[in-house]
Amino acid sequence: MAGKLVIDQLQDSSGNSGKTTDAIKGSARAWVNFNGVTTATIRASYNVSSVTRNGTGDYTVNFASALSDANYAAVAMSRNIGTGSNGATHASVHTTVDPTTSAFRFFTTSGWANGIVSSAPQDTSINTIAFFGN
Repeated sequence: MAGKLVIDQLQDSSGNSGKTTDAIKGSARAWVNFNGVTTATIRASYNVSSVTRNGTGDYTVNFASALSDANYAAVAMSRNIGTGSNGATHASVHTTVDPTTSAFRFFTTSGWANGIVSSAPQDTSINTIAFFGN
């Protein structure tokens, strides 16, 4: 049986109220956890239809349902590719492709690995990215 839930206000057990729009706007519109080595293999996701590996450390996340605009926030993390405390990997927006309502392209780079500063694209086995917006 199909139904409809209409809520004007949320309230916690202490009686503190909040707007339902705050809960909705604070939720991720899409997220994905994937292995980016060789091919992009999705482990888990929400509102992501696929991840394309365009080249070494270069990925496009494709949304299953388009976001309302391209002014969303993307928050990403990737596995450290260095050893010990000497490694770091950075995820950044693609330099020539702007975000769209249907896809987001980004790079993972080895910003600091084994004492050497580098911005070379780098495949990583654990990549997570979440998208927040309207």
